[in-house]
Amino acid sequence: MPHLENMVLCREPQVSTLQALFGERHHFSFPSIFIYGHTASGKTYVTQTLLKTLELPHVFVNCVECFTSRLLLEQILNKLNHLCSSEDGCSTQVTCETFNDFVRLFKQVTKAESLKDQTVYIVLDKAEYLRDMEANLLPGFLRLQELTDRNVTVLFLSEIVWEKFRPNTGCFEPFVLYFPDYSIGNLQKILSHDHPPEYSADFYAAYINILLGVFYTVCRDLKELRYLAVLNFPKYCEPVVKGEANERDTRKLWRNIEPHLKRAMQTVYLREISSSQWEKLQKDDTDPAQLKGLSAYTHVELPYYSKFILIAAYLASYNPARTDKRFFLKHHGKIKKTNFLKKHEKITSLVTLQLLTLVGHDDQLDGPKYKCTVSLEFIRAIARTVNFDIIKYLYDFL
Repeated sequence: MPHLENMVLCREPQVSTLQALFGERHHFSFPSIFIYGHTASGKTYVTQTLLKTLELPHVFVNCVECFTSRLLLEQILNKLNHLCSSEDGCSTQVTCETFNDFVRLFKQVTKAESLKDQTVYIVLDKAEYLRDMEANLLPGFLRLQELTDRNVTVLFLSEIVWEKFRPNTGCFEPFVLYFPDYSIGNLQKILSHDHPPEYSADFYAAYINILLGVFYTVCRDLKELRYLAVLNFPKYCEPVVKGEANERDTRKLWRNIEPHLKRAMQTVYLREISSSQWEKLQKDDTDPAQLKGLSAYTHVELPYYSKFILIAAYLASYNPARTDKRFFLKHHGKIKKTNFLKKHEKITSLVTLQLLTLVGHDDQLDGPKYKCTVSLEFIRAIARTVNFDIIKYLYDFL
């Protein structure tokens, strides 16, 4: 379908495969389809666009948002209810605690006249989170068509391979579909497709070519590149808007945006700096050297709670011990000592990354002692990612 081809670029093989699997609306489709690929490879967009364009009845559920089995099962059933017309009696909220209840309720919901004689699609995005839920969920969803005797297909969208899902006890094998990373040619085509109407397609394509020339070696994430394209385009257009150049003065346009893009390289993937903050940074003409802490952070990905451990270690390393009560106690009285960092193993990864260093001997009776070795700029960048204002808790800034 030509309309669909214009909406979904550079994913023709995957779209063709999915259309073949879906078949006609009244046909029984494959019971379960496992779609995997790296982030921003088009899995979610292609699946949603295909189902919406073909007007197929479907529910889309994010397994990050539905972090318990009950939330997940109820979300699916209640979204199915919205697909039913009010005369079918499907407008009430459904409660569901077990997968057995889900199978029974699913049969009832799909009896609705509006869902008869057509395949119902259940899309589970971020499906890797199913592995942290009850063990019967994944095998159950894989065999949902068999268990319910209904025309239903479950699509799993994930960033990890099927082999890491497969239970040791065995299960029904889904149809596996891989979404490869976009090539630089694919990215050029997709990003150029977003050109603003007030500028020519060739002008915007030339800008995208420059952008990819700078960022492609360090960033191939389509979402991030699209964000960078929108963020930096006004600066690229600046000489044209001011009348200092025309759309064909490529060299002048490049000289104008080159220092801007080099600064932007310092914050690739750092989304704690919003577009408005970044624009303010440019207006203030901040020296790129001041972003050293941020650029260093782009090479370190820490788990959520490790960031708090690192922040706590920094405060403990640079604040006098006598100031602890002033900063952290809200009430007077005896405070019980916690064993939050009792085990040596809980911060060994930070030592390996050279963010903490061991001081003294690790055979001390009261446990090993560490010192935080990162710079203030670095820890401020880490703190911003968890919305923690570290300056308020530093003695030197009182």
